[in-house]
Amino acid sequence: MKIVNKFYPHALVILGFILVSLIYFYPVLQGKQIFQSDIAQYTGMAKEQNDFRAAEHTEPYWTNSAFGGMPTYQLGANYPNDFVGKIDDVLRFLPRPADYLFLYFLGFYGLLLVLKTDPLKAFIGAIAFGFSTYLIIILGVGHNAKAHAIAYMPLVIAGFILVFQKKYIWGGLLTMFAVALEVNANHFQMTYYLLIFLLILSGYFAFTFIREKEYKPLLVAIGTLSVAGIFAIGANAGNLLATSEYAKFSTRSNSELTFNPDGTKKENENALSREYITEYSYGIAESFNLIAPRLFGGSNHENIGKDSSMYTFMTDHNVEPSKAESFVSAMPTYWGDQPIVAAPAYIGIVVFFLAVLALFIDDRKIKYVFLSGALFSLILSWGKNFSLLTDFFIDYVPMYDKFRAVSSIQVILELCLPVLAVMGIQSFFKAKDEPKLQQKALVQTGVFGLGVILILVIAKGFFHFSGSSDNYFLQMYGQEFVDVLIEDRKSLYSADLLRSGFFIVVTFGTLWLFIKNKFSQTTTLVIVALLMIFDLFFVDKKYVSAKDFVSPVQIAAPFQETAADAKILEDTTHYRVFDIDGNMSSATASYFHHSIGGYHAAKPRRMQQLFDYQIGNRSKNMNLEVLNMLNVKYVIQADSTGAPIPAVNPDANGNAWFVSAVKLVNKPDDVMKALDHIDTKEVGVFNVHEHESKFQNARMKKQWDTTGTIKVVQYKPNYIKYQSDNGKDGLAVFSEIYYKNGWNAYIDGKLTDHFPVDYVLRAMEIPGGKHTIEFKFEPQVIKTGGTINLISSIGMFVLLIGGIYFERKKHSTNKSEFKV
Repeated sequence: MKIVNKFYPHALVILGFILVSLIYFYPVLQGKQIFQSDIAQYTGMAKEQNDFRAAEHTEPYWTNSAFGGMPTYQLGANYPNDFVGKIDDVLRFLPRPADYLFLYFLGFYGLLLVLKTDPLKAFIGAIAFGFSTYLIIILGVGHNAKAHAIAYMPLVIAGFILVFQKKYIWGGLLTMFAVALEVNANHFQMTYYLLIFLLILSGYFAFTFIREKEYKPLLVAIGTLSVAGIFAIGANAGNLLATSEYAKFSTRSNSELTFNPDGTKKENENALSREYITEYSYGIAESFNLIAPRLFGGSNHENIGKDSSMYTFMTDHNVEPSKAESFVSAMPTYWGDQPIVAAPAYIGIVVFFLAVLALFIDDRKIKYVFLSGALFSLILSWGKNFSLLTDFFIDYVPMYDKFRAVSSIQVILELCLPVLAVMGIQSFFKAKDEPKLQQKALVQTGVFGLGVILILVIAKGFFHFSGSSDNYFLQMYGQEFVDVLIEDRKSLYSADLLRSGFFIVVTFGTLWLFIKNKFSQTTTLVIVALLMIFDLFFVDKKYVSAKDFVSPVQIAAPFQETAADAKILEDTTHYRVFDIDGNMSSATASYFHHSIGGYHAAKPRRMQQLFDYQIGNRSKNMNLEVLNMLNVKYVIQADSTGAPIPAVNPDANGNAWFVSAVKLVNKPDDVMKALDHIDTKEVGVFNVHEHESKFQNARMKKQWDTTGTIKVVQYKPNYIKYQSDNGKDGLAVFSEIYYKNGWNAYIDGKLTDHFPVDYVLRAMEIPGGKHTIEFKFEPQVIKTGGTINLISSIGMFVLLIGGIYFERKKHSTNKSEFKV
C-alpha cells in the first residue's frame, strides 16, 4: 500500500501529461497527422532508402536519389544493436507530434522532482515548459530531432544534480540513460548547447566541493559521470561513428578550396562562413519577444485579422472582403534581424514574472546556475549583434563553428527560466510564515516587471518598425501600403505590451491576495497555473493548430507528380535529374528521381562546391560538361506559364565511359579549375598528389583504350554491377559519387582499387577483355559501431541491475539498523 501511495501522484501526473498532449494535438485522435515542412523534405530525401528497406528488409546505408549520392547516416538509418532507440520508442508511444510534447513534459517533470518540487507544482511547471512557443513551433515546422533532443535535456541535468548531491548510484544511472537517449535523439547542436550548460552546472558544484574541501566526493562524482557518459556514448557508437565519418565529407567540415566561386581568395578554410553561422542572430532588443510575443511583429506570416489597418486599407481600395481577409492572414509583420521567423520565441510573461520572483525570494544558490545559463545563452543567441563573444566562440571554442542558427541556443534559456519560475512559486508559498519577506519580494518583482513594460512603451518612439521585405512591398504596392504595414506593426507592439502588463498585474494581484489570506494556497496556485498556461496556450495556437493537420495520405506522399515527372519516369534507364527551381535546396526531385539536388543540413561538401563553382555560379555560365559527367539527362525547368517541363540533355555521359587521357594536378583547387574547360568524355582530372597510391599508372603515358563498352546491368542504392568489353586496358570513369569509406570495387570478384576523378566521381583501371565490375557499399563503420553498441548496451543493463541491487541492499541495511 505504501508503494501505491508513493507512486500514485506520479501516475496521475503522467496520465495528465498524456491527456494534455492529446488534447492539444487532438486531430491525431481523428487519424490525422501534422504537416511539417521539414519532414516533407525529409520524406523526399528518404524515399529511395525507405523503398529499398521495404523491399529488401535490410538497410542500404546509401542513397542515390539526392546530391548524386550520399550515405543515409543522417537520413534515419537504422543501426544494428540500437537498444537505446528501442527504449526511446517505448517512451514515444503517443502519435506524433503528441509524443514529443509528452516527452517535454516528462523530462522537465523529472528535473523538478530532483529539485524537491512537489508533484502538483512540478506538473504545472512541466506544462509551462512544454508550451514554450519555440518548443511548439519546431514541432509545427518539423524540427523533430531538435525537439527530441530538447526533451531529454532536463533529465540529463537532473542526473548531474543527483550525482553532485552524492546520490551516485541513482544519479549515475539516470545520467547514463538520459545521456544515451539525448545522444540517440541525433541533434548534436542541441546536445552541444546542453554541454555548455552542464559546464556551468558542474563548475558551480565543483566550486562548492572545493570550497568545502570535499575532494573525494568531487572525484567520485566526476568518476560516476565519466562512467555514465562512456556507456551512454558507447550505446550510440553506430550513429556517432558513422556521423563522425560523414561529417568529414559534408559541408560541416573545412573546405579544401582556397578560392571563392568568383575567383577571389578565401579568407578562411571553414566550410561554414561566419556570415552563414550567424545569419540567424537574435536582435538585442528583439530579446524582449520572450516576454511580449509580437513585440517585433511575431512572424513572417502573421495573421493580423480584420481589425487591422491593412484589412481596412485593402477594403477601402475595393478589394473583396474575402480576399482582403485571406491577404492579411499571412502578413510579413516581423521586422527583426533574422531572415525568416515562423513564430516568436515566447517563454510566457507569467513564467518570466515568477522567475524574477525566484531571484528575490528563493535562497537556494543553484538559482544562480539557471540564471547564468539563461543569460549566457541569451547573449550567445545575439550572434553577430554581439560579435565580441560570438567571434571568440567561433574562433576558439571547439566545434562551435560547425553549427549555424546561433539564435537556437535560446533553448537553454527556455529551459532555465521555467525552472526558476517553479522555484519562485515554490519558495513564495514556503515563506507563508514570513509575510514581510513575501511582500517585499513580490513588490520588487512587480516593480521590475512593470518597469520593463514601461521602458518598452517609452522605447516605442525610438524604433523604426521597418522590415527586410519592405523594399519589395514598396516596389510592388507603393509607399502607402508600407506605411499601413508599419502601422500594424506598431499596433502589435502596443497590444502585446498591454497584454503582458495585464498578466503581470493579475499575477501580482493573485499572489498579493494570498499574502492577505484572501486566497488559499490551492486557489492561488490554480489561478497562477491557469494564467501561466493559458498565456502560452493562446499564443501557441496562433502558430500551430488543427489547421496544420492533414490526412495520412498527404503525409506519406507530400509531393504530387507533375507532367514533367511522369514524362521523365517513362525512361527506365539510370540517369540523374536537375531541378533548376529546386536548386540544391529541395527534395522534390529526390522523391521521384535520382537528383543532384536535395535538402539536408549537412550536404555533401564537394557536391555543394561543384554546384557553387560550376553550375550555379553567377559569375559565369552553367558548365554543361559538369552536368554531363554527373549523367544529368533531364533538366526540369519552367515554361512561359510557370509549369515544369523536362528538357532532355542529349550529351549526358551515361553511367560509365572510357577516357583517353588523364590530366594530372596536385591540389583540389587545380581539379576545380580544370573542370572549367575540359571534355569530360575524353579526359579525367586526377589529383596525383593525394591519391597516387590508388592509381599507380597515373604518371605513365599509357595509351588508354576508348573503343570498349561498359554498361550497367544491375542498379541498387548500395550495389551497382557493370559489364565491360574492351580490347586493351582502359580507364573507366563512373558517374557515381566517390566516397572513400565503404564503397569497395571488384573486378571479376577481386577487390580492386578505385580513386576519385573530376572532383566528385569514381574511376578505376579496367584490363582488356570482358569483365564484371561491381561496386558494393560495405561500410566497416557500421559493423564496428554495432559491436560497440551491443557491448555498451549490455554494460548499461548490468549497471542498472547492479545499481538497483545495491540500493535495495543499502535500504534494507538502513531499515535493520533503525529497528535495532
